Amino acid sequence: MKRKSSLILLTLVLALGSLLAACSNNNNAQSPGGTTTNEPAAAVDQVLNINLAAEPPTFDPAQAQDSQTNTVLKTLYEGLVRMGEDGKEQPGVAESWDVSEDGKTYTFHLRDTAKWSNGDPVTANDFVFAWQRVLDPSTAPAPPYAYQLYYIKNAEAYNLTGTEGYKGAKVTDFADVGVKAVDDHTLEVTLENATPYFLGLTSFYTYYPVHSSVKGNDKWAVNKDSMIVNGPYTLTDWTKGQQIEVSKNENYWDKDNIKLSKIHMSLVNSGATELASYQSGQLDYAGLPNGEIPTDQIPAVKQQLPDEFKVKGIASTYYYMFNVTEKPFDNVKIRKAFAMAINRQLIVDNVTLGGQLPAFGFVPPGIKGENEEFRNEHEDKFFTEDLTEAKKLLQEGMAEEGYTTLPPITLLYNSSEAHQKIALAVADMWKQNLGVDVQTQSQEWGVFLENRNQLNYQVARAGWSADYNDPMTFMDMWTTGNGNNDAGYANPEYDALIKQARTSADPKVRNEAFAKAEKLLVQDDMVIAPIYYYSNVSLTKQNVKGIALDFSGAIDFTRAYKTE
Repeated sequence: MKRKSSLILLTLVLALGSLLAACSNNNNAQSPGGTTTNEPAAAVDQVLNINLAAEPPTFDPAQAQDSQTNTVLKTLYEGLVRMGEDGKEQPGVAESWDVSEDGKTYTFHLRDTAKWSNGDPVTANDFVFAWQRVLDPSTAPAPPYAYQLYYIKNAEAYNLTGTEGYKGAKVTDFADVGVKAVDDHTLEVTLENATPYFLGLTSFYTYYPVHSSVKGNDKWAVNKDSMIVNGPYTLTDWTKGQQIEVSKNENYWDKDNIKLSKIHMSLVNSGATELASYQSGQLDYAGLPNGEIPTDQIPAVKQQLPDEFKVKGIASTYYYMFNVTEKPFDNVKIRKAFAMAINRQLIVDNVTLGGQLPAFGFVPPGIKGENEEFRNEHEDKFFTEDLTEAKKLLQEGMAEEGYTTLPPITLLYNSSEAHQKIALAVADMWKQNLGVDVQTQSQEWGVFLENRNQLNYQVARAGWSADYNDPMTFMDMWTTGNGNNDAGYANPEYDALIKQARTSADPKVRNEAFAKAEKLLVQDDMVIAPIYYYSNVSLTKQNVKGIALDFSGAIDFTRAYKTE
């Protein structure tokens, strides 16, 4: 696509930000507990200092839905399994598990040494209680990730029974849902269909156990003094807008392998400040997924700190989302025009500068397909950046809506220097390429999420990271009524394809269903405008070991430690 000199000049001026991302079936599988490192922590101050660019809205696993919260929850809670850096499941609260021959029934054997931070034993009933709380239709606000439990027999029916428009089977008694505490240390889970990635799902925060003390206490998840947790650390300080601190949990079953005494998290929404704090020694880690390194500084930082600078491709996608219920983006031709008028290569070359790849699909590289990566099996060229076609579609869409000029349009993003610079560059492209004036608006993270959830926007930035390694983690969120479907998208054909992929055990059938669904999402209906596939850009002090960054970009600080 021909580049206009004025656009190049503007994007070069704007070339500055880095980015935040919005996430196997073994029979008789058994693994030993805890992994002991061969490198003992030296006699140094075992306090890790990091930064969160946005404050987590809550520490309730049922309400969590963002990477900032995920990072902190990993320190406070542990599920039936936990994910290792290699992306494989490791024993968590469950020390072993059995899977039935048909792949539908999982029996988890909980370790008798698992305890809550107050000393109470973690039991199978704690998982039953937590999962019922997620699925209970009376839970308010409705947990956005309730659908992640729909793999469990009758879970979807229980969650949706009584809701407007639901026409499926009626289930009003949670006893009919496929989760049962056989005894204190045995949890039996029955699935609707064999799900190869279910074991890994149990490491996700929506599947965490919750202590029964939360009953009747609506404020428990925003008050450190009422939080009883079962993970490696406890919440010992939360000064709103300033800092979060977690300290080693002496009741954690694997406490001998937890080397840090504390993890201190500042709350600073400034990449420049974060980088300066790292360079001055106040931070031990800087960058994604919780903070950012200003991209105008990346070349210099890479040269000055080659042993501390890291870039890693991750299975995450940065995109703009259209509210398909709000004018003018209830018209698909207008949505397509806006998506086609963005020069993605220009953004990654001159604005983000972190090794990102232009995206023309939603499922990123790194996600498994039928035989190899899904992206290798299905090319992501669902649309092209064609200014002539974009202008034509815009005029056709405006004529269909009776517009002589478009109504005022605002592009919404959460407060971040990186998101601001991308938004300004894209708004300029829309001005230069389509002749459309678009205002950009920044909002604090919690407010931004709420406005997206309530469809109180026209166009908004978003990022999605894999919650497990299967295309489903990117595709099922767009089904009608899904808690993470912030576009207001509703297409029965799309829903049917996702249901087919969910219920089929045939990899080929699943793969083809995903491919057809992605085409609907990114081409036919153009619900989103993909921008790029993420890379993780970060800095880590050389004496810090054990930080785990998985394939999706999720980070785990729990087993980190410092050496001399």
